[in-house]
Amino acid sequence: GGGGGGTREGEGRVRGKGQGSGRESGPTDNRSLLSPTMGNSGSSLTDLNLFAKSGVFTREQLDEYQDCTFFTRKDIIRLYKRFYALNPQKVPASMAGPTTQMIVLTFEEIEKMPELKENPFRRRICEVFSEDGSANLSFDSFLDMFSVLSEMAPLQLKLKYAFRIYDYDGDESLGHDDLSQMIRSLTRDELSDEEVEFIIERIIEEADLDGDEKISYAEFEHVVSRSPDFIRTFHIRI
Repeated sequence: GGGGGGTREGEGRVRGKGQGSGRESGPTDNRSLLSPTMGNSGSSLTDLNLFAKSGVFTREQLDEYQDCTFFTRKDIIRLYKRFYALNPQKVPASMAGPTTQMIVLTFEEIEKMPELKENPFRRRICEVFSEDGSANLSFDSFLDMFSVLSEMAPLQLKLKYAFRIYDYDGDESLGHDDLSQMIRSLTRDELSDEEVEFIIERIIEEADLDGDEKISYAEFEHVVSRSPDFIRTFHIRI
């Protein structure tokens, strides 16, 4: 598959089929994804009034979003408010019209979110969830992203997307260059080349079970699913 776009298994529309519906309550207090504190940006009263009647979506749209994400209706409308607030000039107050799926926010607009701006993988995350690998997101892609990163999403789904985020060259394995980019992002480029090489060797030593000097999805899953920290860090509070 190429660079994160185009090869999205299952695509957003069937991702959480059946698991999002009927969950009208429950915690959506998700942990951060590799970044410390997360806050919700306040909305002005005029913004909130726009959504008060919640005529943002048709009933059918809300049903569909609920069926294929891990969110309640209330969560979906709240996420739409957040999407709208990133560029009120571009995003309409109602998504009920046919052309609204064509509205896309740029990565530069999205990365301003407090949930993302401290995250060293923010561009890579947006690339993987964008429809064309550009890191620009439609509302559907934006919702998919936060659904996978929510605490309701199952570990298997998080593992699948984490692997894609770290697989920079899209060759379905984590090779030397992927691991190097991952470590440099994670440590914000503060390590020497020797230190990076040392960590890559240790990762391959631990995770590479078949001796091909790279990490397949099965090997990644084997190592990471035993790590209690993984599930805690692959969360965004929204």
